[in-house]
Amino acid sequence: MVVGETDRPVVALVLAGGTGSRLYPASRSDRPKQFLSLVGEDSLLARTVDRARDVADEVFVSTRPAFAADVPDHAPDAEVVVEPAAKDTGPALVYATHRIRDAVGDCVVVVLPSDHRVGGAFADVMRRGARVAAETDALVTFGVEPTRPDTGYGYIEPGASRGDYAPVAAFHEKPDAETARAYVDAGHYWNAGIFAWTPDALLAAARDSPLSDLVADLAAGVDAERAFEGVPAVSVDYGVMERTANAVVVPASFEWDDLGSWDAFDRVRDGDGGGETTDDGESADDGTVSVGDVTVRTLDAADNVVAGDDVHVSLVGVSDLAVVSWDDRVLVVPKDRAQDVRTLVDELKRRGEF
Repeated sequence: MVVGETDRPVVALVLAGGTGSRLYPASRSDRPKQFLSLVGEDSLLARTVDRARDVADEVFVSTRPAFAADVPDHAPDAEVVVEPAAKDTGPALVYATHRIRDAVGDCVVVVLPSDHRVGGAFADVMRRGARVAAETDALVTFGVEPTRPDTGYGYIEPGASRGDYAPVAAFHEKPDAETARAYVDAGHYWNAGIFAWTPDALLAAARDSPLSDLVADLAAGVDAERAFEGVPAVSVDYGVMERTANAVVVPASFEWDDLGSWDAFDRVRDGDGGGETTDDGESADDGTVSVGDVTVRTLDAADNVVAGDDVHVSLVGVSDLAVVSWDDRVLVVPKDRAQDVRTLVDELKRRGEF
């Protein structure tokens, strides 16, 4: 048992059911981002599960049916919870939390997305959040202290501090640049999508949400596939967290980044040493970041993200781009429009090309 924070077992629940459309074309319908090795040799899922073991007594991985058979390759000792249908994080977390309560009993569930990079005091903060969840029966969200006004994240507005946590005054959607600066100046946190709760607390809150029928069906022993049939696709943020009066935020001071889009790799990887050739034959650092198995050569190019799977890429006279070559697909996008890759993928899905 995790010692020193709570006398209940702590269970890490790793979310690995998405595909990661903004990391196209590395991520595809049959190759989700959590199985990719984009930072170091291990996959994003394997790195997250290893991190979870520093926090939890047991680890569960929630995924969709198409990916379930591959999870043990990345998390061999984790329990796998298979979502009956892909309907966003709200139904997935209600179902997985219900399953965990059946398997483990009274515990604290710590929810970890599988595509984050963290450092520093991560384990200490998670244990603190687990203790707050156990002692208050609140739904805990972890608020990352911003290092910049970022328009790619939602924000959490805290109420008056109660020591290790504060009530959530409001959740705010992804803002424009001016609003993001105002949020940072006001002391708001980034919404990292990391949570802690007791099963009873989550299921009680979900009973007063669009997921109420799912909670009732699971409690009545209805078959999971049948229970999911009429469930709306809704995020846990919108479906539960933004509707409950029982949400608190625990400040998270550790290093954190969401590896959800190609521009994020600017912040989490050092340049690969590629660049223009100098007189002594060495390569000058031009700010280029390489991801995956890629060789990069540049001429008068700087501050690009280049990603690939066993490819050789040359750049001439371009800056601030993400250039991705995977399989038979190539993506070129300005880094400041990396979030728009999701819109592109929506069109590719419509055409049956994702």
